[in-house]
Amino acid sequence: MADTPNATDMVVGLDIGTSKVVAIVGQPTDDGSIEIVGIGAHPSRGMKRGVVINIESTVQSIQRAVEEAELMAGCEIHSVYVGVAGSHISSMNSDGVVAIKEREVTSSDIDRVIDSARARAVSEGQRVLHVLPQEFAIDNQGGIREPLGMSGVRLEAQVHLVTAALNAVQNIEKCVRRCGLEVDAIILEQLASSMSVLTEDERELGVCMVDIGGGTTDMAIFTEGAIRHTAVIPIAGDQVTNDIAMALRTPTQHAEEIKVKYACALTQLASCDEMIKVPSVGDRPARDLSRQSLAEVVEPRYEELFTLVRDELRRSGYEDMVAAGIVLTGGTSRMEGVSELAEEIFHMPVRIASPQNVKGLSDVVRNPIYATGVGLLHYALQEARHGQRHGGASGGIPTARRQSSSRHELTIDVSPLAKIKGWFKGNF
Repeated sequence: MADTPNATDMVVGLDIGTSKVVAIVGQPTDDGSIEIVGIGAHPSRGMKRGVVINIESTVQSIQRAVEEAELMAGCEIHSVYVGVAGSHISSMNSDGVVAIKEREVTSSDIDRVIDSARARAVSEGQRVLHVLPQEFAIDNQGGIREPLGMSGVRLEAQVHLVTAALNAVQNIEKCVRRCGLEVDAIILEQLASSMSVLTEDERELGVCMVDIGGGTTDMAIFTEGAIRHTAVIPIAGDQVTNDIAMALRTPTQHAEEIKVKYACALTQLASCDEMIKVPSVGDRPARDLSRQSLAEVVEPRYEELFTLVRDELRRSGYEDMVAAGIVLTGGTSRMEGVSELAEEIFHMPVRIASPQNVKGLSDVVRNPIYATGVGLLHYALQEARHGQRHGGASGGIPTARRQSSSRHELTIDVSPLAKIKGWFKGNF
């Protein structure tokens, strides 16, 4: 591929979080990584715990983030891959079985068996987001990951089914479309994050990824290379900020600044001699507070969060199968003392993870804050590769075009989808 970025290869991830909206523009490289060419971020207004509560405010936040990303990338964004989270997300494991028509598994047989597994009753008002294959079995021989071309008469599939509240998804789509953008796909946020921060070894050994955002904490458990369990916990960074605001009697915006600059999740790591200024409400003078006193406010909330994650891990039945331990990511995981406290509660290895396999603006995006945004790009490009292997059933959709001298004098490529498919065909 030429050094000059080809706009037809570009994909855009849009992470609409509770605390921030991030738009990231990237394109595939020859070695399978992603080159980041543009990033836009704006404080999120109108979202609460992953759900739209004010359409106008959410639209404005999306527009600002997208405009910033367009400016940096020098392109016009037309469509995006959008992440979704929130307590309305639910998941289950399901299975399906079909007869193999030609005694040799074809892509049609795989589609039929996955549809069969998907047919499990979904609650009214819910929409299926993902049907994620875990493994296949042919004539009772299990543990098959890629059945295409194998011989047999009976094909079974075990899948992980993820659903979301229809109205919550529709509201997010409405906000994106009000910005003049099309939605290429709606993706579960922890699935996206896992694609940018987990290694293949971790997925194989067994790992629990915990994405701690502003409004929700999203879990995803992998064993033997497949996703086994997902969950959403409605406690995250905003609750920590609120605790600081209430305990220190300081406005929320100052509480957020204090949290980011000075907070520590483990009291014993904070010095009682280090003092910080705490702004008061109204015209009262600021007060001095030790950093250790701040940690005494923060630690109980993180302890509660990690205890809820541990309980969910035990309920899932996979606690003894996550040999690679816990991987923490998301903006709220960056605080000093988080990994140490987590290890005390989980009694297993813990690491803080940032997006990997990225180039270009890598110094910027190698930050847990961007785990979901970068993961959305990985998801889009993996879908394109998957489409090539299975006859183009799902291909990468170009989401941006390079600007010419005028923003409105864009040359529309006749077949951008064919170009990106051709690139993948030549490189994979």
